[in-house]
Amino acid sequence: MTNVYLAGPFFDDEQISRIERAEKALAANPQVNRVFSPRLSEIAGLTMGTPEWATQTFQMDVHQIDEADVVVALVDFVDDQVDSGTAFEIGYAFHSDKPIIVLHEKDTILNLMLAEGLHAYLQKAESLAAYDFTNLPRVIITEKSFRRQKSIWPTAKCFFNEHHRGTARPLCREY
Repeated sequence: MTNVYLAGPFFDDEQISRIERAEKALAANPQVNRVFSPRLSEIAGLTMGTPEWATQTFQMDVHQIDEADVVVALVDFVDDQVDSGTAFEIGYAFHSDKPIIVLHEKDTILNLMLAEGLHAYLQKAESLAAYDFTNLPRVIITEKSFRRQKSIWPTAKCFFNEHHRGTARPLCREY
């Protein structure tokens, strides 16, 4: 049985709906033992936004990633950007040698670093209910997926070119 850490933003109704669908799909998967969702794991007795809350929340989330067998990350945030907290969780999981299953439902460009670091790429939350968490099959982004997303590679090229010119973020989206 697999323990899952569910990373993803939950700041607006669309994001909450997406993460709820992922929680539901994971709960329906018989190979999943436990799901830790930060959305459902507020620390009782602490006031959100205080330094103590921030420290304990950070420590709890990092500990839960350490305890997880796999991280499922919802990367849809705003446009083709990834929530910074989710990006941290993905990077920490990658460095900890945890398999990362990326859920990317929106028709947006997927960042090169996320695409290269993932173990499996899913496009519907409902797919989590049937995913084989025992054998963790690799599901890679296919050329067709790249076309659907207008390719992640031009974004990487654009990112490099804009940083080379000294700007803080890319100005172009595709070639």
